Amino acid sequence: QVQLVESGGGLVQAGGSLRVSCTASGFAFGMYAMGWYRQAPGKGRELVATISSGGLTYYSESLENRFTISRENVKNSVSLQMRNLKPEDTAVYYCARHRGPSLQTNPEYWGQGTQVTVSS
Repeated sequence: QVQLVESGGGLVQAGGSLRVSCTASGFAFGMYAMGWYRQAPGKGRELVATISSGGLTYYSESLENRFTISRENVKNSVSLQMRNLKPEDTAVYYCARHRGPSLQTNPEYWGQGTQVTVSS
């Protein structure tokens, strides 16, 4: 079965950096787009960044180019490098496998999430 396990969350001061990663299993990782989403307290889940099977990327415009998504197909892994973090980046970050290879597909499977807390 599809499994997505996030790691790397934690507490960081504003202006700092953090990298979260997701290790996948149970499917042909290289054939699917992957995404990072987040849910802040009291808010809905929102898209952060996605990466296609071929490495094309898409980012939420609100990120101001502070985040970078990448994938290593040989390791079945997708990561999100976050820089210049702000308190409003505080959220649970979720890894998702999309329904197909392209950026235009929707998320289908979710990890359990990892907490990122940015202190001011």
